[in-house]
Amino acid sequence: MASIDLDKVLDKAWADKSPPEILAAPVGALKGVSDRDGELLQEAFGVKAVAGLAELKYVRRAQALAALGAAK
Repeated sequence: MASIDLDKVLDKAWADKSPPEILAAPVGALKGVSDRDGELLQEAFGVKAVAGLAELKYVRRAQALAALGAAK
């Protein structure tokens, strides 16, 4: 399994939390995602937490397309 530097992907307040806590955290816990971005994600897609963003079908589709592009 790949290692992730949590300090690079999470706001400081969340970097020392457990994976279940991070997945339940609001998307604003991700570095670079503002509270307003989180509100917009909730309004547009019903995403409230990091896990919801990861499970969003549009994110998964975009990742699959990116993987196809990287394979060429």
